[in-house]
Amino acid sequence: MKILFYDTKKYDKDSFEKVLPQYPEIEMDFLETDLSVHTARLAKGYDAVCAFVSSDVGEQVIRVLEAKGVKLVLMRCAGYNNVDLDAAHECGITVLRVPGYSPEAVAEHAMALALAVNRRIHKGYIKVRENNFSLVGLTGVNFYKKTAGIVGTGKIGAAMCRICHGFGMRVIAYDLYPNKELDFVEYVDFDTLLAQSDLISLHCPLTEDNYHLINTETIQKMKDEVILVNTSRGGLIKTEDLIAGIRSKKFFAVGLDVYEEETNNVFENREDDILENSTTARLLSFPNVIVTSHQGFLTEEALASISETTLQNAMDFKNGEIKEINLVSR
Repeated sequence: MKILFYDTKKYDKDSFEKVLPQYPEIEMDFLETDLSVHTARLAKGYDAVCAFVSSDVGEQVIRVLEAKGVKLVLMRCAGYNNVDLDAAHECGITVLRVPGYSPEAVAEHAMALALAVNRRIHKGYIKVRENNFSLVGLTGVNFYKKTAGIVGTGKIGAAMCRICHGFGMRVIAYDLYPNKELDFVEYVDFDTLLAQSDLISLHCPLTEDNYHLINTETIQKMKDEVILVNTSRGGLIKTEDLIAGIRSKKFFAVGLDVYEEETNNVFENREDDILENSTTARLLSFPNVIVTSHQGFLTEEALASISETTLQNAMDFKNGEIKEINLVSR
């Protein structure tokens, strides 16, 4: 099986090349360029392409891939809102993903964001580097005995629940499908979660139903001085409304690993560019906001799991163990 790997970063290539010897029937070529309608034609002669959460796997791309003979799209991530599944089904292209590579990696990053922005670690680090040892502007709050509201209790959300519980927090959650294993979690409706939570952490996929889940109306229902963290998908939060809430001092702190319109920035070095969109600059202008570059998944353990699952998905497809042309969750 020949696989064309798009949007290769050094850590991608290193992790996949460690695992590839276990799959001698797979040949993989790496491209630095990302998958798009213009680069999809490069997949001619390949059985599959490997794409990521920032790749364009829309209808036009799917149809180019079909024309070039590609039968399989391997998403090396859990998210798939960037994939046109209907077009893939129509074109006879199977789409496989990695739903559970390392939930603890993302959950730990979510808590790292919450702690760092709460205690203003980003500000303190810069101040000390300038020989400024003043503590003004660095006051945080205790998480102990506070209420953590977790939106979505799949594998990542469940890991975040356990972390918050370990901090001595009361943990409440909202999910259409409660996790019975989380016996210490109190499930509540969404409005109750907004009203009672001191820390709100988003851990749900992006769907049509929850697009802009966090907006002016839901922000108004939150406690004053709430801490908000998002490591899921940028589209869960309406950025303009978030910025308005920050300006009105509704939030004590905000930690974002994802945000709207991040596509041109995420995973790229743009330090010499003038950003054509002001979203990032506006968010970073606030002293109580930390933005990271979609790095929640980035641990050695998660990269190894992504590599192994992606290549096993390819082999299962090759061996006829996957029958349906559909998104497969494992």
